[in-house]
Amino acid sequence: MAIRQIQSLIPAHPSSDGDGVRIQRVHGFNNAQFSPFLMIDELKSESAADYIGGFPPHPHRGIETLTYMLKGHFQHKDHMGNVGELNDGGAQWMSAGRGVIHSEMPIMTDGELHGFQIWINLPAAKKMQPADYHDFQPDVITQHRQDDGSLVRVIAGDLTIKGTTLAGPLQQTGVPVTIADWQAEQASSLNSCLNPDFQAMLYVYKGAINIEGKEVNAGNLAILGKGEGLAISTDKQAGVLLLSGHPIDEPVVHYGPFVMNSMDEIEQAIQDYQQGTLV
Repeated sequence: MAIRQIQSLIPAHPSSDGDGVRIQRVHGFNNAQFSPFLMIDELKSESAADYIGGFPPHPHRGIETLTYMLKGHFQHKDHMGNVGELNDGGAQWMSAGRGVIHSEMPIMTDGELHGFQIWINLPAAKKMQPADYHDFQPDVITQHRQDDGSLVRVIAGDLTIKGTTLAGPLQQTGVPVTIADWQAEQASSLNSCLNPDFQAMLYVYKGAINIEGKEVNAGNLAILGKGEGLAISTDKQAGVLLLSGHPIDEPVVHYGPFVMNSMDEIEQAIQDYQQGTLV
C-alpha cells in the first residue's frame, strides 16, 4: 500500500469575518490540490470579545459548509426556517445551492470556544440546486477508540481502519468527502485506508504529528500526495482534522460568500441578492 506523503505545508493566518470574529484561516480557492475543499476557518478563543458579534444574516451560493465544534455551541438560523444549536462535539452541514441566507452565533462553554468551519465546493451541476441543512449532535457522530487510547470521530463519509469501515452521519455532500477528527492524549498512531482517487489533507489543531518522518505542528495544513494509505503518529497530545474528497476539475471564481464557475455567474448572484431573488 502506497502511504501518502506531504506535498506542501500551508500555515493558517490570522483573519476576521462576520462582525469582527477572529479566526485562523487556511484557504485554497484556486489551488487544485485543495479541491474539493475551499477554506478552513479555526475559531478558538477564551475571550468573548473575539467573537461576540457572531455572523449576522448573510447570503451564500455555490458551496457547502460544515461547522464542527470541539468546545462551545453554535447557533444557526436560515431563511428556510431551520434553527439549530450544536453542543460540544457536534457538527452542522449546510448546502447553499442556488441560495441561502443564514446567521451563525458562536457561544462559549465554560469560558472556551474551539471549532472549525470548512467550505466545500459544489460542482457546476449542483450549484443551483435547492438549499439544504442538517445538524448532527455529538451522540450521532461515529466514534472509534483505538487500542492506544486515541479517538477517531468520523463526521462525513467513510474511513477504514484495520479492515473496519466507519461511516459518518453526513453522507449527502455534493461530491464524496471524508472528514474526520483524530484526538490523541499520549503517544499514538493512526493508520487508515483512503480512496486513491481522493485528494487528502490534514489540519493540525493541537500539538504536533509525524507523517513519514516529517513533523507538522499545530496551525499548519499538510497537503498530501497520492496513495492508498495514511500513516500518522505523535509522541504527545495531538488533534488533527482529516479532509479527503473527490476533486472538482472546474474553474473556481470566488467573491465573498459566492463561489461559482464564472464571473458572469458571480455577477448574477450579486444581482439576485440585491433584488431579493437569491433564495
